[in-house]
Amino acid sequence: MKSYVTHLECSASSESYPANKIHGLSNIGKPLLVRYDLEQIKYDLSKDNWCLNSEPGFWRYQALLPVSNKSSRISLGEVITPLIPLQKSATQIGGKAENIIVKDEGRLPTGSFKARGLALAVSMAHQFGLKHLAIPTNGNAGAALAAYAKQAQMKATVFCPDNTPEINVSEIQLQGADTYLVNGLINDCGKIVLEGTKKVGWFDVSTLKEPYRIEGKKTMGLELVEQMNWELPGAIIYPTGGGTGLIGMWKAFQELKALGWLTGNLPKMIAVQSTGCAPIVRAFDEGLDHAPFWEDAHTVASGIRVPAAIGDFLILEAIRESNGSALAVEDDHIIKIRDLIAKEDGLLLCPEGAATAAGYQLAIEQKIISSDEKVVLFNCATGLKYPMPKVIKKINKDDPINFEQFT
Repeated sequence: MKSYVTHLECSASSESYPANKIHGLSNIGKPLLVRYDLEQIKYDLSKDNWCLNSEPGFWRYQALLPVSNKSSRISLGEVITPLIPLQKSATQIGGKAENIIVKDEGRLPTGSFKARGLALAVSMAHQFGLKHLAIPTNGNAGAALAAYAKQAQMKATVFCPDNTPEINVSEIQLQGADTYLVNGLINDCGKIVLEGTKKVGWFDVSTLKEPYRIEGKKTMGLELVEQMNWELPGAIIYPTGGGTGLIGMWKAFQELKALGWLTGNLPKMIAVQSTGCAPIVRAFDEGLDHAPFWEDAHTVASGIRVPAAIGDFLILEAIRESNGSALAVEDDHIIKIRDLIAKEDGLLLCPEGAATAAGYQLAIEQKIISSDEKVVLFNCATGLKYPMPKVIKKINKDDPINFEQFT
């Protein structure tokens, strides 16, 4: 497979690094970004033929992906995730049915959008000949690493906060990863992974601590452009913890604009967090370029329970460049709107995905967006992975049944 990668670049200093070597963070401890020969891509390909229609899911965007060895492309049957308009619940949320669209990432392998980033990270680790990967996770990233590493015949070690949803932890362990619960938050798990890079020799695939998860996550933007026929929505509302997807989509849009293929307005990038863990929101509101550590982080949406993000400045940069915003929503609001959408539209969002719908309501109230704008909400995982209300209605087969109750 032809690779158009030219080099890696420090996201803060713009210092260049060779692409044919293994890298973590830059010399100044910042994320590295993959850069491509866009002029050569423009010469070789066109807007009409750059996608490889014969390839599954996001692998069709090979020209803007870093994997060059086809035998290292680790796949678990990726699909293009659907765009689902909210029909009945839209007006109750404050918008119009045709204007609120959910991109349902729960259809990907391991049931979440983490499959995108970890597929690329594992594929590149395989291409570089790495044997042992480690990750801190609130659940879904660990599950994706476990599955893709097992498919690649690599060892995976995963550390989860001890209040990670049980089904996530079980999924990680069942898919072959060496799995540990830690009495702390994801940043505490991250410290263990970092220390182990020297003492154990594993490679750290934490969020933005290697260059390739962001390349997988940017495929959400590439996919959205193609699905919407190159006319992007007025806003994208994204559940933001480490923020790789938000940063990645903004990177994808910039690359497509540089190619001259994307010519319309770019969407406002709106980051949504929980009021129990909102470091990006606080930094945005205070005009800061970095987000100080959030003490006592807690939220029902475990995937966005990230008290400190190494890519905080990149998240804030994308929000501001796009004239977007950052919003914090209450946990009660998240669950209430999850239940509403499930009952009205038959679409079961994960809590993080439901947070984007709650964020939509807040954005409408604050006039950040209007109900006339088309908006895409990202549901980052299947709602089946999370606790749901118990069924309490019962029928005793031995008693006379009052069938009128069913009408």
